Amino acid sequence: MSAKQRGNRVQDMAASYKTPSRAFTYADYLLLPDNGHRYQILRGELIMSPAPETVHQRISLKLIFAIGRFLEGHPIDQLLHAPVDVVLSEVNVLQPDIVIIRNERQSIIKEANIQGAPDWVIEILSPSTETYDRQTKKEIYAEFGVKEYWIVHPNEQWIEKCVLKDAGFETTAMLERTGQLNADCLPGFTLTWQDVFPVEVK
Repeated sequence: MSAKQRGNRVQDMAASYKTPSRAFTYADYLLLPDNGHRYQILRGELIMSPAPETVHQRISLKLIFAIGRFLEGHPIDQLLHAPVDVVLSEVNVLQPDIVIIRNERQSIIKEANIQGAPDWVIEILSPSTETYDRQTKKEIYAEFGVKEYWIVHPNEQWIEKCVLKDAGFETTAMLERTGQLNADCLPGFTLTWQDVFPVEVK
């Protein structure tokens, strides 16, 4: 089965969880079985995704290591990674791959979840989630005030940096093979292409 077919199959499965008569809420979400799937609520629609592919996980670990290593010497932000619920509203509950929150806002980090918009979110694309990450979730993150959004493409091996402006997210930089990427939400932090890639894609 191709990546596109896998993605379509997952989206079809997700559609079976819709509740046509009303929006799916965080209260409903808390009643879901712990069956190993990742669930998110996007504008009242419950979305289910399978576990990420191995290339996704390798990239996630590299990013966490790079950011975490910087934070050891510059402890100005809090770093968390999936699975962690980010509760933006009763009908918008997301599970970003990587979340960064400024220390002065760490009160939004609760024992069970994050209640409010992180400062910086990183999503690593998967066949089953790419459309959501690049469209719906991007719009939701902007709506609730996430300041910086990085989108990582494992297959094409690039990173897109989006910064929140008055009209929504604006792409301000791309990391492709050369150069480096700076994080507005983590002053002094830079990432090179070699810090994350190349990663073998099977």
